[in-house]
Amino acid sequence: MKVIENQTFDVERALYGSNGVLVKNCSFDGPADGESAFKEGKEIGAEGCFFNLRYPFWHDSGLTIADSEMTELCRAALWYSEHVKITDTKLHGIKALRECSDVFIKNCDIISPEFGWSARGIHMEDTTAVSEYFMMRSENLTFRGVDFRGKYSFQYIKNATFENCVFDTKDAFWHGENITVKDSVIKGEYLAWYSERLTFINCRIIGTQPFCYCKNLKLINCEMIDTDLAFEKSEVEAVITTKVDSIKNPLAGRIYAPEVGELIIDDEASKGKVLVGGQRKDRNGGGLCSCA
Repeated sequence: MKVIENQTFDVERALYGSNGVLVKNCSFDGPADGESAFKEGKEIGAEGCFFNLRYPFWHDSGLTIADSEMTELCRAALWYSEHVKITDTKLHGIKALRECSDVFIKNCDIISPEFGWSARGIHMEDTTAVSEYFMMRSENLTFRGVDFRGKYSFQYIKNATFENCVFDTKDAFWHGENITVKDSVIKGEYLAWYSERLTFINCRIIGTQPFCYCKNLKLINCEMIDTDLAFEKSEVEAVITTKVDSIKNPLAGRIYAPEVGELIIDDEASKGKVLVGGQRKDRNGGGLCSCA
């Protein structure tokens, strides 16, 4: 592998089409204001680098980025790339990752509106992220230890697992399919409307009007805090360990809670059962409840 160290690049397509290159402590910045530094490259490594220009990594394969910084001016940094590993890096430009596949992200700081659209096979660990429309229309996601803040996250995603995460977000998981969230905190309004095959296990859920118009929704040993008008028109099986402020017109299934502030049933089509009191059957998700 060719090693390039301690240089500055600012021209258009500075290292276009490179194959087997490691850049160390280099800066992509300068008056020429060139774009697309590594476009169409293979087996590219970047360590301790500074990126202040647009579109550096498009159509790349076999890309490793470590201990680097992408500024606000480094917009649309990674598009149409595959087999990517990013560690200990700041991704601060808008639309930093799109249409990419097989991406591993760890110990990173993401501040990037519209991050992660239409991506496939994203594994993210121990990372903080601030975004809007985060990960929209992406598939095959695995997140662990991710702290996220922003609106309209994870919409239209498919086949995803989230574990030990904290999400402060509005309109999350809308139209999502086949999603499992475990041991996590989700705070925000209008959670998971129109989702299908969504399961929450040992989670804390905070905010108004969650889980409306859902199909095959499951909650296993979850807390629900400040959640009113929950489960409207949803097919749901739920074991809730805290009081629910109000439940409205569940379409089908069973909901167990130790206490419900208000139960609103004013739609004849709503056949879901709400079971208040009694005992939980299985704290590990092996069943629902046996209620008096």
